[in-house]
Amino acid sequence: MRKPQLEHRHSPVPYISYVIGFVLSVIATLMAYWLVVADIFSGNQAVIIILSIAVVQLIVQLVFFLHIGRGSRWKLATFILAIIFVVMLVAGTIWIMNNLDYNMMNMSPDQMTEYMEHNEGI
Repeated sequence: MRKPQLEHRHSPVPYISYVIGFVLSVIATLMAYWLVVADIFSGNQAVIIILSIAVVQLIVQLVFFLHIGRGSRWKLATFILAIIFVVMLVAGTIWIMNNLDYNMMNMSPDQMTEYMEHNEGI
């Protein structure tokens, strides 16, 4: 019996792809840093611009380092599923924290401790 051979579906990625990805990531990081240090934009404008730069950097890293979009569709499907899980985890955490904040609103730390000891048996 012959030993099964693994198929090579993808051609090797040239190193220039990694260099381009690294350079673009460094440029995006330096742009965000410069915008904060130079204090050109105020408040919401700065947040929106920095978040936009972060999205661009995410796309650069997905394409140049993780090679999403090249080769198998399983990589993309796995990545989308992971994003769904992360969004569910973050949204659930924010929901729980918001609910706790709403239910404990206008209480001092001593009042919260007293409430928890009285009602929860802590």
